[in-house]
Amino acid sequence: MNGRGVRVPEGEGDPKTRQALREASGTVRRPGAEAARPGRVVRLPGVYRPQTDTLLLALAIRREGIGPGTDLLDLCTGSGALAVHAARLGARVTAVDISRRAVASARLNTALARLPVTVRRGDLLRALPGRTFDAVVSNPPYVPAPGLSVPRHGPGRSWDAGPDGRVILDRICDDAFTALRPGGLLLLVQSGLSRPEETVGRLSAAGLHVSVTDRVTIPFGPVTRRRAAWLRDRGLLRDRLDREELVVIRGRKE
Repeated sequence: MNGRGVRVPEGEGDPKTRQALREASGTVRRPGAEAARPGRVVRLPGVYRPQTDTLLLALAIRREGIGPGTDLLDLCTGSGALAVHAARLGARVTAVDISRRAVASARLNTALARLPVTVRRGDLLRALPGRTFDAVVSNPPYVPAPGLSVPRHGPGRSWDAGPDGRVILDRICDDAFTALRPGGLLLLVQSGLSRPEETVGRLSAAGLHVSVTDRVTIPFGPVTRRRAAWLRDRGLLRDRLDREELVVIRGRKE
């Protein structure tokens, strides 16, 4: 971890992505790099702390030119870090999370930033029936976990996503096309442990033009490290591997 609490990749993945992450996290100084950072946030206990996946998605948001005039939805907003980041770039942002503590944290952070972000509590797109957006971004729960459903309480709600890590990912993939306006953009981040190829396949089948835009490999965090033996038993982790790949997946609706 660096001093900001963001894990900086060590030696694997795309070199340009690693360099951009180091600059945005503050590990390497470069004029203008601060604009890519989601910034500091406050959060209630149990709300996900922004980490490398947050920063990776923030860099993708900035690279896509999201800004004034963009109507953006942040699904699974957590602390609201990405919602605040997009709003600072000028986007009109709506943020959604099912956790009351996450919604409270996101509202507090947007208020502290003095940004006009709308934060709703609800179950993914069910919170906004009939709404469409120019861009949808998401850092959803994606860690494979014992049990067939996601936790209803506790910190594991922020990352546990069923035995293959896809309970939330699959729902986002299935609903993304209808949530996007023509020309709309989807950006989501996930672990290689939860089968990015399945995400690409589902989004493509739904009618989006899909690509993997960023890859970076990081050491296991505490949750994945504790779960490594179970992941190997499930066939989700090879040999004695102690790192995981994070990827950003991009989908465009023509």
